[in-house]
Order: sequence, then C-alpha cells, then structure tokens
Amino acid sequence: MKYHIIPVTSFSQNCSLVWCEKTGDAALVDPGGEAAKIIGEVAAKDVKVKQIMLTHGHLDHVGAAAELAAHYGVPIVGPHSEDSFLFEALPEQSRMFGLEDCQPFTPDQWLSQGDVVRVGEERFDVLHCPGHTPGHIVFYNRNAQLILMGDVLFRGGVGRSDFPRGSHQALMHSIRSQIMPLGDDIAFIPGHGATSTLGYERLTNPFL
Repeated sequence: MKYHIIPVTSFSQNCSLVWCEKTGDAALVDPGGEAAKIIGEVAAKDVKVKQIMLTHGHLDHVGAAAELAAHYGVPIVGPHSEDSFLFEALPEQSRMFGLEDCQPFTPDQWLSQGDVVRVGEERFDVLHCPGHTPGHIVFYNRNAQLILMGDVLFRGGVGRSDFPRGSHQALMHSIRSQIMPLGDDIAFIPGHGATSTLGYERLTNPFL
C-alpha cells in the first residue's frame, strides 16, 4: 500500500490519499477542505479514487468530502453513526471554526466496530474509538502495519475531549483497549502533525 499526505485548511489537517499498488484503486481519508488542491495532488499520482473514508464528523476532517464525492462519483463511508449530529451541525461548525461554509450531508455508509473497508486489494479493519467524538473510528491496515488515526492519538499528544459529547475517559479507554495492544511496530498517520509509531508513543507520550 502507498500513501500521500495532503495538509489542508488553516488547521493543517492531514488528508491522506491511500492506494493499492496492484490495482491503482485509491481512497481519500478525511478531506477537510481545499478540494481543488486535493484533486490536483490526486491527478499527479495517476490513481483511481473509489471512495471517501471519514474517521469522524468534525468540519476540518469532512469539509470537502461531499464536493469530492460528487467530483469522483464515489461513496462516502464512515464514521460511526454516533457522529450523525455533527454532520447535521456542519453549518454551525463552519461558523465556529471560521472555515468555508459546509452544508449538512449524510455519509453513504456508517461504519461499526469489526467492519472492513477495502481499497483495491488492501484491507482496512474498522475500530470504534470514541472519546474525541462519540462516533470516531480508525482504519487499521494490518498488512501495511498502518493506522489512519484521525484525532485519537498524536505524536506526543491525544485528541481533545472538550467538544460536544467528548469524553477524556472514553478517549483514554479507546487508546488503551483498541490502539496500544496492536503492537509497538505499528505506524500511524494522525489527523494533524507528524506520523509516529505506537512504540514511540508508548515510551514518550506524556498522556500514556
């Protein structure tokens, strides 16, 4: 599997383009904005976008999802339905964060713990990791030893829990029960900032 990180919006949110080397099939993960920039970077990679994958419903992760889904004619999958209230409140989020206006939309498919999303021949297991938001999920590619983390765990930090229906207790439980047992060699792409590994975070992250 290959990936390319495309930072977008004033929040420097990591939109990830992931693709299967065998088939060229690709997915955009958490396209938070700047659709034209994302389209240009996808074109440079000569891959076929087949779907949009979302880890949670915050605007800086979903802001360009509907526009890109329409552009490529592909479905939007994820997150968990517990985040549906965030998709309904996207106009309010736009005003709160000072980003481009984003109208409400509903993903084509909600995802739950144990679901599988395929990108070409690549398999992503869905882990439900509430805390930052109640419907937050992560996408785990076992063969590539890579997690598309969203805002659960960062290099040197963890996701905020002071948003509506956030819970620091639930977040830490998700990290300890769902994420850290996967193994120290697992790398991850966070929603913001630099990539890391679970082993590095186990040793250095003050929250762990």
